[in-house]
Amino acid sequence: MIRFMRDLLRAVPGARWRFALAVFLAAAASGSSVALMGVSAWLISRAAEFPPVLYLQAAAVGVRAFGVGRGAARYAERLVGHQVALQVVGVLRARTYDALARTTLIGRRVGDLLTRVVTDVTAIQDIVVRVALPVLSASLVIVGATAILGTFNPASAAVLFVTAIAAGILVPWLAQRMSMQVDRASVATRGRLADGARELALVGPDLLANNADRRALDDILAVDDELRRQEERGAWVRGLATAAQIVAAGIAVVAALWIGGEAVAAGTLKPRLLAVLVLTPLALHEVFQDFTKAAQTMTRAKAAVARVQEVLDAEPVGTGDVLPGDGVRVRLDDATVGWPGGAVVQEHVTLTVAPGERVALVGPSGVGKTTIAATIMGLIPPLAGTVERAGRVGYLAQDAHIFATTVAENVRIGDKDATDDDVASALRRAGLALPLDRLIGEEGSTLSGGERRRLALARVLVAERDLIILDEPTEHLDHDTATALMADVWEAAARHPVLVITHDEAVMAACDRVITLSASNRPTSTSIE
Repeated sequence: MIRFMRDLLRAVPGARWRFALAVFLAAAASGSSVALMGVSAWLISRAAEFPPVLYLQAAAVGVRAFGVGRGAARYAERLVGHQVALQVVGVLRARTYDALARTTLIGRRVGDLLTRVVTDVTAIQDIVVRVALPVLSASLVIVGATAILGTFNPASAAVLFVTAIAAGILVPWLAQRMSMQVDRASVATRGRLADGARELALVGPDLLANNADRRALDDILAVDDELRRQEERGAWVRGLATAAQIVAAGIAVVAALWIGGEAVAAGTLKPRLLAVLVLTPLALHEVFQDFTKAAQTMTRAKAAVARVQEVLDAEPVGTGDVLPGDGVRVRLDDATVGWPGGAVVQEHVTLTVAPGERVALVGPSGVGKTTIAATIMGLIPPLAGTVERAGRVGYLAQDAHIFATTVAENVRIGDKDATDDDVASALRRAGLALPLDRLIGEEGSTLSGGERRRLALARVLVAERDLIILDEPTEHLDHDTATALMADVWEAAARHPVLVITHDEAVMAACDRVITLSASNRPTSTSIE
């Protein structure tokens, strides 16, 4: 973990120096709180002796300085510390997105993967702000406060140091051990809950129509109840640890009163310093009252980072052979395909799509058509055999998501640098006449099924493609809409190799060849006369 954090800090210019500054500022803020209590105690005790007012002037200025300094240092520490934390999160998030773009994690459950990319990545921020900064700064304050009190009364300072070690290190460590299992498990449980919530949102109407909604709700509520029990366990341990820390603070105060009282009676300690010895431990123990929470946060953060590390260390997808320029084609030679970590879907797949050729890939649902498409696109590597593919692949997904934004921004998903003219041209080629600035509802609710499909097609056409893959382009469309859509598709893709995954016989008839997949894992090819 330390090496991982150092690597992230090195990736941010000046982050290590700013992190050190944040530690210093946090120590200054906590130290000001302790000093404020000590100086206030001395001021009150000294004032009770009715000295000349000028004797109190320095202490009064100190009280004001430490009071103002505490707030100012804390504010500055928040600015510097959170800036470093957010920049580190940004670096890790960019690395995670980069890993997703070149690894085989597309087959992972989406809800859990989303939790890893969003929530688990943000756990790095907790390590910086809620663990490293308070622990390092409090360590400086404990050593400094003990050293200063040692000049007044070494015995009382020794007791204070021991109780500080017990409350600041031993108790949080024990609490971390007691809740480590549930703290680690809660990270994965939160991912399962997100995955279940996503699935429930997607298939809710189908569950309701088939009277399966109650069971689905019970399943997700069971996961939620499991997470609640895990959080309750952690909270119970924190409460127990807080009680132990209060007891340690009480021991420090009683010991200071006893030892200091005897020193005053013996004449080795001025009476005005007794209040300093007694009250300073209260402020010092407040510095590490959140250490138990920090220890538990560290456990959860380490578990979260380990999940992110799985994304970063996932097997990279092989790039395959790229055939640029004229004569671009795609070819699978005796390839075995399947999702990494899963079962083999198809074996001995030999498939070629030549320039300008239309090839239909057909077969029953679940036989591996989309898996072959994902292999061709480079999203997953072939398990065996070789794959040669075009350099730039355009993919028209069956369930392409339409975002609640303008028409132009939806099209620019295919090419973020596309100009308005490029977008308008892509829309024309897709056979869709819509204003570029028209706002579209969530999931394309303000468009018809045919318009949604054409808008997704415009994303494919807005950039140059060497190969176009269509996944069930006419699914859920009426006959006339499907016919008109495919006429525009064939015209727009006239010079490209096109692979079509379909069950539509009319689409098959328009293709040059039909590759039929079966459960026997032996594809067959049929030419269309």
